[in-house]
Amino acid sequence: MSRRGNCWDNAVTESFFGILKAELGDCFETRQQAGDLLFDYIEVFYNRQRMHSASGYLAPTEYEARYYQAQLKQAA
Repeated sequence: MSRRGNCWDNAVTESFFGILKAELGDCFETRQQAGDLLFDYIEVFYNRQRMHSASGYLAPTEYEARYYQAQLKQAA
């Protein structure tokens, strides 16, 4: 965590919340609906399917599979 006045570690969080608001919106009818939609978005879509620029625009599961395949090839 950065100290007060240093915002360097906030960039990742602000980027995520910006993407979240753009893709999911920020108006929900109930807290339960918000919780369900956020869980679905983060656990099902964002972490498993959504392509990320940091991984060469691959979905996280595809990037991870390629990484482990490369590790197995190196070990052999």
